[in-house]
Amino acid sequence: MKSYRKELWFETKKRRELINITPQLQECLRESGIKEGLMLCNAMHITASVFINDDEPGLHHDFEVWLEKLAPEKPYSQYRHNGFEDNADAHLKRTIMGREVVIAITDGKLDFGPWEQVFYGEFDGMRRKRVLVKIIGE
Repeated sequence: MKSYRKELWFETKKRRELINITPQLQECLRESGIKEGLMLCNAMHITASVFINDDEPGLHHDFEVWLEKLAPEKPYSQYRHNGFEDNADAHLKRTIMGREVVIAITDGKLDFGPWEQVFYGEFDGMRRKRVLVKIIGE
């Protein structure tokens, strides 16, 4: 069994962004040489997420609106966590959107359903953060 590990780094221009990282994951798979196995991809920061969904701008807007209703950024004083930092909402948004995805690898390709893409969700950005990619298989 082979193993591959790589860190992908991101620095968003805004506090909240969704970035399609599917091309970077496909490149990692190519680099690994693994044809059959599993890919784990997880955010290495407690205010960021990795998830699978459709790459459709209307849906991305809907995520933003929905998440903001569930865990509004302001007023900062509504959260007990906010004191030293003002990112309690980002922690909650990450919990809702999830930490990681596991993707099957079949015949050297990411085994997706129709329209599936992988996204890095940033909820407290404008600083450098990373995603771990771990691939195991043959």
